[in-house]
Amino acid sequence: MPFPILFGISAACGLIVWGAVAWYYIWPALREHPSPGNLKPILLLHGFRFLGLAFVVPGVVSPELPAAFARPVAYGDFITAILALLALAALGTRAGTVMTWVFNTFGTADLVFGFYQGSRISLPDMPGLLGAGYFILAAYVPLLLITHGLAFRILLRGKVAVPFRGKLSTAY
Repeated sequence: MPFPILFGISAACGLIVWGAVAWYYIWPALREHPSPGNLKPILLLHGFRFLGLAFVVPGVVSPELPAAFARPVAYGDFITAILALLALAALGTRAGTVMTWVFNTFGTADLVFGFYQGSRISLPDMPGLLGAGYFILAAYVPLLLITHGLAFRILLRGKVAVPFRGKLSTAY
């Protein structure tokens, strides 16, 4: 079977399986926890996005992997990991809510851009360039996409920040 078809099947199966895990196990557990605590596992998971740096490590991926794909994927993931950890540190505050929105929007855009760049350079037509990075794209990225969706769902439900409890002054 041609590599692009195998890659597509792997990515689709990853989305289906992680989608089922999220549907039956992750979302029911998260919705039972009060906000913003239900974002903690998602932010911690995305803290591991430093793994994307593997795309610029020779030996993990082929040295012929185009930099137009490898660098944005690697550093976009690393930035997303930092944003996730910053959002986690500020969780429960208004700044934490803003940081979580920034993390989730940037992280989702980073993954979509990675898919765009991969198709732009016809990555599925070049077997072997991904090396061990294949498993990041086939197994880990679908989980990241699913959990970004869950984070958006939590954020859109509201009540992510601790309500303001101080007195409001009407004096100008």
